Amino acid sequence: MGMVNEFKEFAMRGNVVDMAVGIIIGGAFGKIVTSLVNDVIMPPVGMLLGNVDFSQLAISLNEKTADAEAVTVNYGAFINSVLDFLIVAFCIFMVIKGMNRMKRNADEPEEVTAKDCPKCCSSIAIQATRCPNCTSEISAA
Repeated sequence: MGMVNEFKEFAMRGNVVDMAVGIIIGGAFGKIVTSLVNDVIMPPVGMLLGNVDFSQLAISLNEKTADAEAVTVNYGAFINSVLDFLIVAFCIFMVIKGMNRMKRNADEPEEVTAKDCPKCCSSIAIQATRCPNCTSEISAA
C-alpha cells in the first residue's frame, strides 16, 4: 500500500499535473499549427510559385514496380514540417518572453519614496532633511 500512496503523492504534485496539461495543450496546439501551415499558409505560397502543392513535392529515387512501391524523398512534406516547427518555436518564444517580462516586473523592488522620521515616526519624503511634523533634523543617510 505504501507504493500506491507514494505514486499518488508523486502524480498529484503541481509540477507533474502542470507538465501533463502542457503536453496535452501542446499536442492540440501542434495540430492547429499543422493545419495552419498545410491549409492556410502553403496554398497561397504554392499559388504564388506557380500552383505548386508543397505536400506533393518529392524526388523519386526508384520508380514503382510490380513488386515494390516507389522510393521517394518527400522534401515538400519536410518544408511543411519546418514551417510547423518555426511557427511553434516562435509562439513559445513569445510566451516565454512575456512570462519573463512579468517575472522581471514582479522581481523589481519598488522605488523607495518615503522614510520614517526617527523622532516622531511619521512618514516623510526620502529627500527630506527636516521632518515637517516635529521639525527635527534628519540625517542624509
